Amino acid sequence: ADFHAFAATNFDGSKYIASPSYGVNRFMLDRIGSEKARATTIVEYQPKSSFPEHEHVGGEEFLVLSGTFKDQFGAFPAGTYVRNPV
Repeated sequence: ADFHAFAATNFDGSKYIASPSYGVNRFMLDRIGSEKARATTIVEYQPKSSFPEHEHVGGEEFLVLSGTFKDQFGAFPAGTYVRNPV
């Protein structure tokens, strides 16, 4: 990614890519690397789906759009923005 250049995209839910975890789909906005990567992604979790605990070597930020996101740090309802540092 070139953070000095303008970037824009239109979200298209039909272009989700299945993740390694059942019921978790991703729409890639930007990615440098493979599964462990510096990534900007829209993630959709189907009801009762989960993703195993993992590391984000460049930190992690997320905004919960609907439902509740739960991880080792807590439960975050819709409208919550979270930034986990490196």
